[in-house]
Amino acid sequence: MNNDMERVQSFCSKIKNVKEQVFRDIVGQEEVVDNVIIAIIAGGNVLLEGVPGVGKTRLVRSLSRTLSLPFSRIQFTPDLMPSDVTGTVVIRKDKDGEMVSEFRRGPIFANLVLADEINRATPKTQSAMLEVMQEHKVTVANNTYKLDEPFFVLATENPVEQDGTYPLPEAQMDRFMFKLIMTFPKNSELIDIVKMTQKTMDETAEAAIDGDGILEMRALASSVPIIDDVLDYAIRLVSGTHPEVEGSSQTARKYIKYGASPRAAQALVTAAKVRALMNGGFNVSYADIDALAAPVLRHRIKINYTAINEHLSPDDVVAMLVKETTRK
Repeated sequence: MNNDMERVQSFCSKIKNVKEQVFRDIVGQEEVVDNVIIAIIAGGNVLLEGVPGVGKTRLVRSLSRTLSLPFSRIQFTPDLMPSDVTGTVVIRKDKDGEMVSEFRRGPIFANLVLADEINRATPKTQSAMLEVMQEHKVTVANNTYKLDEPFFVLATENPVEQDGTYPLPEAQMDRFMFKLIMTFPKNSELIDIVKMTQKTMDETAEAAIDGDGILEMRALASSVPIIDDVLDYAIRLVSGTHPEVEGSSQTARKYIKYGASPRAAQALVTAAKVRALMNGGFNVSYADIDALAAPVLRHRIKINYTAINEHLSPDDVVAMLVKETTRK
């Protein structure tokens, strides 16, 4: 028992150090930072949504410094090609003058990849992200290349300016563990942001952990127990998003067009284990499931016209689902 307590305390201490370094560069957005850290430890990808200037890119750059991980940024544009992401095979002469093929790796070959304004790329280019986000490997010219672990994609998108953008396909949206909303800062936070950037525009965070440390924390989190009642609650919450399923929730039948996939249940439980450890817990609680329901489900459900006409957002519908789902 004492050994378990020491491991949990060590886990919490490492998380505290990471957050202290990140908040040297980021003002506010505590919930977003917490959830990004949860996703990274859990091995999931994150979609960050927010208007320009709220710190999406700065957060990712700061994390790369704090986590001591090789960082790569891909600026998605309409003319970006799949090979610009994954890499391409080139023909060159070897030392004997013979023509040989060689694979030159693209920017996706990094531990932490920032996919900036991912919705500006065409569906053809976005499809190049499907295999790498799910399986952490790239297939080019019948050859498969594994990426080094840990590997994460942190993508950003601007919800306001939609000219020249392409909606992300459902298959790709489902590969994001969380969709996080970065809101406009409060006036007091905006003052701190201005003061911070007057000193330097560069990130000042220092390394707090490395890739091996992240993998160790992930292994510890995977061993966190979840009792059957809490697991059943999480499963019923996800299955309750499907209006077509027998015994579905009243909320789903009234407000949801399409429900979440099984990946949502996997993401919810995996992330809840990390959150439990972050808060010093020894097992997953109902509160962990409730706290992560919106980040996991908001991009996986499709609300219908009734919800839109009643001015309900996906978050509103998820909150109703949580309230309606009973606990044993």
